[in-house]
Formats: sequence, C-alpha cells, structure tokens
Amino acid sequence: MADGLGNARIAKFTKDGVFVKSWGKKGTGNGEFANVRSIAVDSQGNVYAADGGNKRVQVFDNNGAFKTAISGVGNAQALCITKGANQVLYVSNSNPPNDIDRDGEIYKMKLDGTMTGKFGRAGKLAKEFGTVNAIDCTTENTLYVGEIGNLRVQKLTLR
Repeated sequence: MADGLGNARIAKFTKDGVFVKSWGKKGTGNGEFANVRSIAVDSQGNVYAADGGNKRVQVFDNNGAFKTAISGVGNAQALCITKGANQVLYVSNSNPPNDIDRDGEIYKMKLDGTMTGKFGRAGKLAKEFGTVNAIDCTTENTLYVGEIGNLRVQKLTLR
C-alpha cells in the first residue's frame, strides 16, 4: 500500500490484510520519498513506487530492499504494470492541480526504465490530462486513466 502523503512509506500486508512491515520515510535518498502515491508489483515481486516529489520511480524487492531508481519521469504520481511475459510500465508525469499548462504526459517504459514511448499533454480535451492520479493497464494497449484535475476517467486505446 502506498502511504505517501503523511508518512512517505510503503506498507506491506498479507493477502488477508495483516500488516507485515513498512519501509521508507521523508527524504531524497534511496528508500526515502518526497511522497509515494502509487505502487505496482511486477511478476517477479519487485515493488515500483512513484516518488513524484523526487521525480523518480524507486524499485524495491518484495521485502523493501532498494534495487534501483528510474529517473527522467517528471512528477510521477501514478503508475501501472501490465501482465504477461513482456511487462510494460506506464508512468504519469502529472501536472500539479494549480498549473494545467505543463507536463501531463504518460511514459511507456520497459521495467528497466528504458523509455519506449510517451503520449498526451496537459489539458482538458480527449487524450490530454489534468493531474493523473490513477492508471489501470489490464493490457498493453488499453489504459484507463483517472484524472483528479479534470474529474474524469479516460479509456485510451494505444496503437
């Protein structure tokens, strides 16, 4: 669970909801967060945490040990990992709610952080985004993008 606004941490629970452990604190170092609002887990059990204030995605093993950081993603506020053999990571570079004229794109990446594409921009029209705070990517080419700034969900079909 991402517990990022007050505590800047990730909390781990069993499938039955029993607390196991947590990791992280406020800061800029490895394993520290400005905020962590979104997490996703790959098929190997690695945990990807959107650390927007520090402009990165941090990657941990399933027990919270830091593995690496992916930079160049801007204000990462939402992320999603597809299922399947060739998993894809989607990361939002969310514009702040008080400035809808900048950022706003979504990055398509390999799990190692290699950028393979990007789309969108800040705005209110179709395929434009206003502070993305959730991404669902059931498949690589179909995304549901939740926007707190525009109070909507867009269904995107990528080609």
